[in-house]
Amino acid sequence: MNMGRIRGFTLIELMVVLLIVGILSAVAVPTYRQYVIRAQRTEAKTALLRLAANQERHYLQNNTYTNDLALLGFATGVSENGVYTLNVPIADTTTYQAIAVPTPGGGLNDIDMSQDEACARFTIDAAGQRSAFPDPDGICW
Repeated sequence: MNMGRIRGFTLIELMVVLLIVGILSAVAVPTYRQYVIRAQRTEAKTALLRLAANQERHYLQNNTYTNDLALLGFATGVSENGVYTLNVPIADTTTYQAIAVPTPGGGLNDIDMSQDEACARFTIDAAGQRSAFPDPDGICW
């Protein structure tokens, strides 16, 4: 009996493929995680910009700013998915300041941004000044 040559992969070939997949995964996963973090930061920025627009509308109607988040369209005091908690610590007849910080435990979409050390807090004020803390690279806003 003459058996033909058996074709297949050697163990070395399989190990090389696994090594290549492992290296690609080691590069791709942290990059993807950073992308997700940057994408979630937009929720805080969008909420603060919407809050600022509603503050200006309230000012035009009442000649004063307010710290009542329900009047500003944020009855629950959180951003759209609840990832960020909003606060207006300063609000009077001349100015206001609004702050967004990560909600402890995450939001409705199970995203917890409390691990975001680069952009832990976002602020906006009546002059339109936007800032983030600590923002070491100036990339948050």
